[in-house]
Amino acid sequence: MKRAPSSPLDPAALADRLKVLAEPRRLRILNLLMEGVQCNCELGDALEMAPNLISHHLSVLRQAGLVDVTRDAVDARWIYYAINRPALDELNAVFGAFFDAARIQPRHPACGPQGALVRVTEIAIAPK
Repeated sequence: MKRAPSSPLDPAALADRLKVLAEPRRLRILNLLMEGVQCNCELGDALEMAPNLISHHLSVLRQAGLVDVTRDAVDARWIYYAINRPALDELNAVFGAFFDAARIQPRHPACGPQGALVRVTEIAIAPK
């Protein structure tokens, strides 16, 4: 199920993307597709997996919008797979924005032993 592009801070959308990518076989497929367009027989040879299993993982990647599929115009039995570049760009942008180290803010906990020290310090410094 495709989702509209969302805020990089939307945990549900990020979790959906991570679930798709969390399967090692799907990462292997994407890695092969990063080398360029692959036909169904090339994927089968490289992955050494049952065709129905490859088809299942490709289906998940297609539903996520990460993979484009084209059938041969002359012989429809031949199917070609490629990375959907705009989807890859969006994925990189979302992950880059979410995991950007610049988002980390200085903060002290307000509870626990460290929080108590902060409160004592604030009380000691507070003007009378």
